[in-house]
Amino acid sequence: MREKTIELKLTNTVKSMGGIALKLISPGFDGVPDRLVLLPHGKLAFVELKAPGKRLRPLQVKRKRQLEALGFLVYVINDTEQIGGALDEILSS
Repeated sequence: MREKTIELKLTNTVKSMGGIALKLISPGFDGVPDRLVLLPHGKLAFVELKAPGKRLRPLQVKRKRQLEALGFLVYVINDTEQIGGALDEILSS
């Protein structure tokens, strides 16, 4: 399974829930997660998508820790089966 397949499933699922999965591009600040997931009732989290078996690069690990230190939820999803659980956790946060 390719990362793009997982990303498409995530964006479609978020949309079906009434939310938005914004693609993040941050010039001058590399390593940010792929998507910012915005769900109803002000719920949000960052999501990094990876193909199965792929790991975060060191800079991505650093950015994940920085965001978590600021109190944000950050998920790494490498399988479509993880999407529902992550979105449930975001909604219940």
